[in-house]
Amino acid sequence: MPISIKTQEEIEIMRKAGKILAQTLEEVIKYAKEGVSTGELDKIAEDFIRSKGMLPAFKGFQGFPATLCTAINEVVVHGIPRMDEILKDGDLFTADCGVLDKGFYTDAARSIIIGNNPSKEKLRLIKTAKLALDRGIMMAQPGNHVSEISIVIEKTIEDAGFKVIHDLTGHGVGRDLHEEPTIMNSWDGTKGPILKPGMTIAIEPIFSVGTSEIITLKDDWTIITKDRSCAVQEENTILITESGNEILTVQ
Repeated sequence: MPISIKTQEEIEIMRKAGKILAQTLEEVIKYAKEGVSTGELDKIAEDFIRSKGMLPAFKGFQGFPATLCTAINEVVVHGIPRMDEILKDGDLFTADCGVLDKGFYTDAARSIIIGNNPSKEKLRLIKTAKLALDRGIMMAQPGNHVSEISIVIEKTIEDAGFKVIHDLTGHGVGRDLHEEPTIMNSWDGTKGPILKPGMTIAIEPIFSVGTSEIITLKDDWTIITKDRSCAVQEENTILITESGNEILTVQ
């Protein structure tokens, strides 16, 4: 599939949807407290998105049953929210969400620690994820190769002593939830495509404390670390502009 360059009209659709997605994740994080279920948070997210006249992008996508992908501790991505899955003090919690409006997708994720007793390791995981995302976004400039994003993300993660999960990547986003190009979180030795104005991409560092190896559970969605060590993800949808970039999934 060729890389999609968005028109100004399409960018404006994504810009509005991205703002709603950022607001959705703010709502989720606001209610993500000790004793709250991931199922409750999923309902909050879906109700908020629909109240804005937009659609939850993940719900029904390839059969996924929920609005949020939720991840706690060793869950890496694609966890299915449940009413009997209760957040506990000290959990590292990630909410990954998408919004669909007028045929265009945006995608973002946020990670936090639940409660008032965070471990230093989990705090460092989140700090590293935010730093890796910020550095990746800095490299998302017109004329740069996709690999320049991958290289800086990998270096940030490895310098912190954590392990890149190579099988999970960022991606183009827009007319489809997953478009070209693939945005690796490590360098595969190739330059990759050149970034051009009008491209929209989801950059999402995903890594763990102890391993690059992952296991998919029996629900065929939930992915965990093989060694059960804690994992983290941070993500934003980015527009490549003539002079740099714009983060679409912010308020």
